[in-house]
Amino acid sequence: MPSTALGEFVGTLVLILLGNGVVAGVLLEKSKANGAGWIAITAGWAFAVLCGVLVAVALGAPGELNPAVTLANVIAGTRTVPDALAHAAAQMAGALVGATLVWVHYLPHWAVTRDQGAIHACFCTAPAIRRTVPNLISEIIGTMVLVLVASAIGTTGVAGATPATNLGPALVGALVWGVGLSLGGPTGYAINPARDLGPRLAHAFLPIPHKGGNDWGYAWIPVVGPLAGGALAAWAWSALSATNGAPQ
Repeated sequence: MPSTALGEFVGTLVLILLGNGVVAGVLLEKSKANGAGWIAITAGWAFAVLCGVLVAVALGAPGELNPAVTLANVIAGTRTVPDALAHAAAQMAGALVGATLVWVHYLPHWAVTRDQGAIHACFCTAPAIRRTVPNLISEIIGTMVLVLVASAIGTTGVAGATPATNLGPALVGALVWGVGLSLGGPTGYAINPARDLGPRLAHAFLPIPHKGGNDWGYAWIPVVGPLAGGALAAWAWSALSATNGAPQ
């Protein structure tokens, strides 16, 4: 197990605790944030990414926090397969623990919330309109944008400059905010297999009052879609960089 796996675990835990935490705050009954809406949710997720990446990097990890990003790094040649598998496992475990902490934090609110869909949304995603192919394409496109722009953030530009190291996490947070605002409407923009599957497992196993099913029939889309999108973005960025002669 590489030493970087610890940072990926803790960073993903923070990501999910704050990200799913804002969803719970907006959707659960008797929460002071109840009804705050989509802008609050997308902003909360952006700050969650910022905080998660900062923690992961401080602990010596790259701050991927996302198996789709990890896969893109493998394709780009900056991550070995054994390290990638360790990172993905750590990210999944961190997501599961982070979702469990959301349940603990909002413990009194589950019993007074009877909307099964709202409870489910505090853990994992579901489509606004259930159509397999469009839902899958939505997750692919959202993750492609995430990985392409994240690659650009870390790349030397035409002026020979890169974003300052300490600005990187903030820029990625802003990127996630933009993806959520612009592309999150159809599926809730999982764009991260660990972000969806880990909390979905927590929803399945935790003793949550009034919860419904786990929607396992849909669960493969926020896993396969982001992985495909991350891979496509890595190949596209490599091809674009090679064509343009830009450093990667």
